[in-house]
Amino acid sequence: MLYLAEVQKQKGGLLSGGSKTELKLLACQRTDQNWSTVSEEVITAEEASKLNDGALVLVELNPNRQVQRIQEAGRPLVNILQNFSRQLEKFKLKEDEIDQWKQSLTFQAQEMNRREMEMEARLEQLQQMEDDCQRLDEQKQEVDSSREEIEKLQAEIERNRQELEGAWEHLRGEQRRLEERQAEVQQGNILDEEQSRVMSDLLNRLSSRAAPTETVREHLHLAFELIEQQQATLNPHWEKLEQQKTLAAQQQEEVERLAQTLSDRQSEWQKAHNFLEQQSTQLKVNLATITSKQEYARLVKEQLQHQDDLYQKINSLSAGSGDFSSQKIDVEALEKMPLDELQKIVQDLIKKLEIDSSFVQEQEQELQYKQADIEEIQKKLSQASDQDHINLEMELADEKDHYQMLNKTLEGQRRSLLQRDKALKQHQNILLRRQGQPVPNTEEENTVDFAPILLQIDSQRQQQSQELQKLEQDIEQMRSAIDLDQGMIDNQAHDLENKQQEIKTLEANLQSLRTATAECWVRVNLYQEALQPIQDSLDSLRQKLQGINDSLAQVQEVGDYQLQTISEMRQTLQNLISQPELIAS
Repeated sequence: MLYLAEVQKQKGGLLSGGSKTELKLLACQRTDQNWSTVSEEVITAEEASKLNDGALVLVELNPNRQVQRIQEAGRPLVNILQNFSRQLEKFKLKEDEIDQWKQSLTFQAQEMNRREMEMEARLEQLQQMEDDCQRLDEQKQEVDSSREEIEKLQAEIERNRQELEGAWEHLRGEQRRLEERQAEVQQGNILDEEQSRVMSDLLNRLSSRAAPTETVREHLHLAFELIEQQQATLNPHWEKLEQQKTLAAQQQEEVERLAQTLSDRQSEWQKAHNFLEQQSTQLKVNLATITSKQEYARLVKEQLQHQDDLYQKINSLSAGSGDFSSQKIDVEALEKMPLDELQKIVQDLIKKLEIDSSFVQEQEQELQYKQADIEEIQKKLSQASDQDHINLEMELADEKDHYQMLNKTLEGQRRSLLQRDKALKQHQNILLRRQGQPVPNTEEENTVDFAPILLQIDSQRQQQSQELQKLEQDIEQMRSAIDLDQGMIDNQAHDLENKQQEIKTLEANLQSLRTATAECWVRVNLYQEALQPIQDSLDSLRQKLQGINDSLAQVQEVGDYQLQTISEMRQTLQNLISQPELIAS
């Protein structure tokens, strides 16, 4: 199991000997991304004796709590912090996305509430229209009943007129007979008593047959009042109709203005959309360019890695060939040194070489682990999606940097280990010769001068390193420019999305306003169609009643003239009857 630990070195006293190295366990890895604190357990680990006091390391323990592997925790902790930062960024993006969804749902809920309120208002308007139509139907029925009464009055007036004409004809006949009687009187003829009585009866009957007009006038006046009441009832509806016409005209103007605004916004959105597509195309070109440069940088890194491997192998051959001129051994002092002391020096060199060999082997194993991790990341990178590609590239770069740093550290350690091995063999040869034992002959080994080759490889490495550094700087600059362009494109896309949402809102408002305007014009037309026939009927009835009123005035005039004529005839007859001399003669 992997633990995060702190190196603690305790100096020993005079009796206890050398210093003691311990590891204080701080945290334990549960999963790849999950660490938990542990009780501050301290274990002894001489493998960490070369590390500084207080250094943080990652140590792998077996079930028996024995150290299997130790590595410095600097780079892994940086990787963990980077992963943590990336996770925080992902969580922040998710939170922003959730907030956007919340805002969208809130806007949709508000829009639904507004639509529901509009529907309720329209239902109330329709209910009011139904009530108005019902009242108009009732008024139409009242107008129809008034028309029937007026038609009855008109028929009664027509009958009275016909009776009046009959009485008038009868009066004219009586007048002719009276004139004939007057002519007879002037000729000497006189009326007897019976004839006078008959004439009086006829005049009385004729006067009693005069057409009565007061009742007809009362009915006619009531009919006029009823029509005025109907007109008074219709006038508010006509005013409401004018208000609806004004409101419909205003809404129509608002529809035209909003349609023009929507057209302008759509034109602006289209221009912004075209510009955004151009920038997106340029961004794709830049991404393709940086991808090609990254591929070229990868090839340069691989070539540089191969040169490093070649340099290490040649350096190893150079070290194994016995080129250790930098380390000088005082052979004369070793020859004069007491044998026991020389034997103790050889044993110390053997122990040191074993410790160093163990440490170098662990580092070599760690280097193999790093190489396996790099190959695993490269395998994931070849199968990763575009979203995870950047994260895997960053992780691969970190692992390669760590590999290079560890390999660079091992380069000196390998050379030092070979030098110590060579020194040990020299000490052992001197010890064997002084003990009288045979000494293996190693002086005749041929040595090869690898210095020019190493110098040339190192020159090529430096040149390619500079080229790679310049290429990475160009890639970093391009990546910064691409990030800046991507941010601008994201902002423009966000603004474009907001504008599109605004356009959708304007379209919805325009559609709602058009629907409301159409409904308003429907109400206007419905009012117009409902009120105009009733108004026409009232106007027609008013004209007919006015005609009847005029005819009634003529009838009244004729009746008055008839009564005056009857009175004159009665007076004439009375004068004839009151002359007895005419009767006696």
